[in-house]
Amino acid sequence: MSELHLYHGSNQIVGKPALITQNHTLDFGYGFYTTLNENQAQDFAQKVVIRQGKGTPIVNVYLFDEKALSDCSVLEFKSPNGAWLDFVCKNRNGTYKGPKYDLIKGPVANDDVYRTVTLYLSGLLSRTSTLKALKVKKLYNQIVFASEKALLYLKFKISYEVKNG
Repeated sequence: MSELHLYHGSNQIVGKPALITQNHTLDFGYGFYTTLNENQAQDFAQKVVIRQGKGTPIVNVYLFDEKALSDCSVLEFKSPNGAWLDFVCKNRNGTYKGPKYDLIKGPVANDDVYRTVTLYLSGLLSRTSTLKALKVKKLYNQIVFASEKALLYLKFKISYEVKNG
């Protein structure tokens, strides 16, 4: 069994990951969001505390059983291409009506990237210009657990508080 570490930034310990309905307008829609990048999770944990005005920045660490990649339906975007842009825009707008997946992997539209996507959505950037701009931005990754089945392959390991500096 192959396992790897995934990280989830929050303002609390999340010992039992769950599907959160309120996050349906995020990049990849409804699900539990994780990343392979520990620094990204630390940054996000700090942003959650600031946005919500409560809690402590916490990084939750999980073991991911990669057997899920063959047992579950997976949608993967290797780069911020046109299909990724369409998928993110539809999810962010709440208009995605396509197939449901257990796991979704790909680049994350962080605040900087999402500004570019917003310019595209408002008609100020063309599709070609948007995709060209995204290629030069530093893109982090995300792995979204979008079904109860997928969550079975994620096991809580530990959590820790993010220290400033």
